[in-house]
Amino acid sequence: MLLSSVITEPSHSLIHQSLHALEAKTETNGDGFGVGWYGEHHEPGLYKELRPAWGDENLSHLARQIRSKLFFAHIRAATGTATSRANCHPFSHGRFMFMHNGQIGGWSRLRRSIEAMIPDELYNDRQGTTDSEAIFLAALAQHAAKDPAGAMGRVLSEIVRLMQAAGITQALRFAAVMADGRDIWAFRWSTDLKSPTLYWKQIDGALIVVSEPLDESPGNWRMVPEGNMLMALGDSAPVIKPFMVEMPRAVA
Repeated sequence: MLLSSVITEPSHSLIHQSLHALEAKTETNGDGFGVGWYGEHHEPGLYKELRPAWGDENLSHLARQIRSKLFFAHIRAATGTATSRANCHPFSHGRFMFMHNGQIGGWSRLRRSIEAMIPDELYNDRQGTTDSEAIFLAALAQHAAKDPAGAMGRVLSEIVRLMQAAGITQALRFAAVMADGRDIWAFRWSTDLKSPTLYWKQIDGALIVVSEPLDESPGNWRMVPEGNMLMALGDSAPVIKPFMVEMPRAVA
């Protein structure tokens, strides 16, 4: 597919959502954007920019020319970390790519403890300061290459434990997608049952996973239920399964 099929062409395209999101925490998502795609190489290509998606003419030109079997696109509304290119999604490491909507409650208090979950060989590749990138690298350290759902679940469980120990009552909200160039895993989970939205549908054999429907027919899109994940392995049909995060006992 051409990147423009998601980024610029639909009536509620990603460009349109950057100004007029309907289901996001904020209507305007103008703190940068990024696209990532798998093409001629094992690792994905990335294009990130600090400017809002609606103000970058290069994005429209690239989206009309780049065609990929698997690509990510993300618009950012910062949740407390710097507005910088390094903090724009998607993030990549090797063949893996990751992007996230949501936040870790009390991130500024927990940042040091959560970053300690990232081993030195991966921490050296940390480019920004977001909680999203920290989750991604921590999951890779938990062998996400072999067991993406298990790795992500273990990381989120440990973060909840750290939040409880620190007395943080803000929520952890997690709607995220990870891919390795062939397979896709999309997660929707939170501690307060208020996860960011995540929809999907298939069009002419293509799977599209989005935060909001791209058109004016929302009934044609299916919601990934709270506490579930969508898996699409190779050319297999997408499957919805429970996403298990072990909740630690509350700290007395």
